[in-house]
Formats: sequence, structure tokens, C-alpha cells
Amino acid sequence: MELNDLLKQFRSNNLTYKQFYSKAKVRVNENLFELGSYKNRKNLSEENIMILYKIIEDKQTYLTNFYETSLKMKTGVGYMNEETPMKKGELSNNQKINYKNVIRNLHFEDILGNTSSGFNNIPSYLTVVRELFNDYIIDYKLLTKSALEFIKNGRFGSVLSSFYFRASIMNPYLVYSINESMLQGKKIFTPTLGWSSYAYGFLESPGVEEYVGTDVIPDVCKKTKELCSQYNKVKTTIYCKPSEKLLELKSFRNKYENYFDVVFFSPPYFKLEQYKSDHQSTENYTTYDEWLEKYWEPTMKLCNFVLKEKGKLCYIISDYGSQNTGQLYELVNDTKKYARKYFDSFKVQSLLNKNVHVTKHRDTDEKIIICKKK
Repeated sequence: MELNDLLKQFRSNNLTYKQFYSKAKVRVNENLFELGSYKNRKNLSEENIMILYKIIEDKQTYLTNFYETSLKMKTGVGYMNEETPMKKGELSNNQKINYKNVIRNLHFEDILGNTSSGFNNIPSYLTVVRELFNDYIIDYKLLTKSALEFIKNGRFGSVLSSFYFRASIMNPYLVYSINESMLQGKKIFTPTLGWSSYAYGFLESPGVEEYVGTDVIPDVCKKTKELCSQYNKVKTTIYCKPSEKLLELKSFRNKYENYFDVVFFSPPYFKLEQYKSDHQSTENYTTYDEWLEKYWEPTMKLCNFVLKEKGKLCYIISDYGSQNTGQLYELVNDTKKYARKYFDSFKVQSLLNKNVHVTKHRDTDEKIIICKKK
């Protein structure tokens, strides 16, 4: 996506302030209110409304800045392998974040618009921005005291990033660094595609000879194949099938038994992010116990099946939720409990700064868990 492709998605409706004030509405969840009546009810100042009006009329400035910081691909394929990988004790998702832009650009609609929060009724970033700039519908959170204070100080983009949902992205540079500094895998399998981040990171790793991955989101599978096609020296295969169902394919079983050096992924956390797919594990398995038994354990069985003797499984995961809400998911211990049926020699270390969008009661101390096939 180029800058012009982004700008074309937004109309240039130049209104006077009076026309804007008459046309604009405020969204409170599913309800719409006239801006004037909402302003009076909440005792909002004319100055605050005027600031938002000016941002909307000058939308191109914000959109251009957003493109430059979050979507512009300053680097493409074939550059990451020139980077010094992070060392084992330095692993962070927030180093060299320009590589995230490649992924965000590739999966723009799904990451910023189509993926929703599984916990809170939080609208997506793209939903809010499109309604605001195209339809003059203002989400009520933009008119709260804290948001208006930030907006008044020139931090409109920070408000959008903090208040509205975007799917989390694993930095491909992190994947690259984990393989270079810890795993040294040559033949890699990933039971999810992670918005193409896994393929991008592993294919930039000089020692990788083959990459195989699967996912349930058709567009992610398609775009990952397109990304892989740019790496001629590495053999790649992409499946579009749930990992827990993959062993049902006889051709897969015959080809990949005891085959890979490394299996790597960060699983779709139960109920955390809702993806646009008919086969999402957290939709098919509606309780946490069912998710563990029917998604996680079969996926562990798959990982064991495809790994060579003493091959390494590496997955990244964290606990999340809150005891206050009755929704606390202790994924670190629970996933290890099932994994121990198939793997041993567990090593755990913290991943720094992954910034997963969870809940108000979030704990983003994600763990890198590495174990070996029994």
C-alpha cells in the first residue's frame, strides 16, 4: 500500500464549521446523538469541538503522518539478514519496529479493521477513523476529558492508538533474532502464520532451508505465499487449515513425520482477539477447557509428530485477564501442562515489551518457552 492508496479511502468533504456542527453525530456504542445536544449535555466547550473539526478538515496531515510512522515500508525483503540479531537476554518486540510496518502494510484491513477485541466492546482503529473522517461520526471517547486534553496538545494519534483496537503484531525482527540467537533452525514449521511475521523473520535467517506454515485466515495464507515467493533460495509451503486438523491430511503425515528442526509460534490466545475466519480456534471451542483440550493438545501432538528427535518447540505466551472479572487465563502453566505430555527440557524466559492489547487489567509479561521433543 502506498500513501495515495490510503488517502483515496477518505473523502475530501470540505464543510464550514457551521455545516460540520449541524451534520456531525456522536456515537455511544450502538447509539447516535446529534453533536449539538451531546455537547450541551456533557458541557463541552466550543473550543474542543473546533479542535476536532480542524483535525477532520485537515485529515490528510494526520493520515500522511500515520502512513509514515506505521505503514511505510522503509525496508523490504532481503535487508533484515544484514541486521545484528538481538542477543538472548535482550529479546524485545519493540526493537527495529520498522519491520512491523511491512506486516501492517501487507495486512492493513485485517490488522487495523477486521480483527476485534474478544473481551471489551472496543471498536477497531479503522472503524473509528473512517466514521470520523468520512461520515462525521465522532466516537464518544474522543470527547472525554482525558482524550480532549491529549488532542489539544497535538496528540490526536496517541489517543487513537490508546483507545481503539488493533491486532497485535509480532515483530519479524524478533522472530529472526530468536532463530539466530537461540534456535538455529534450518527446517521450520509454524502452526499459525502470525500475520506473515514468522515467514518473514525465518526467511531472512541465513541458515533456514525450508519453511512450512499453516493458518485459518485465507487472506493471511494468500499474502504469506506472496511474501514467500520473493525468497527463491528457501523451499516454502503454506497450508490453509487449522493446526489441530492438519494430521488428518495423509499427504501431510507422510511428508513431514520427524521432519523439522524447529516448531515456532505464538498461539491465538483464547478470546483475546477475534479474527475474520470461519475456523478460528476460539470460535470453534467456546470454553477455555475445551480450547485447551481440542485446540492446544492436538496442536502439541502435531508439533511432536513433525519434529525430529530432540527437535525444539518454541512458543510465546502470557497469562492475561483478571481475577476481578472472573476471567483470568493462566496460559503459561496450563499450556505447559499439556505440552509436557510430548516435550521435556523446558526453558522459560521473559519477552520484553510485546504490548499485547488485552484488558484494563493486563499483564503483558509474555514468556518465551522452549522445550525438546521427548
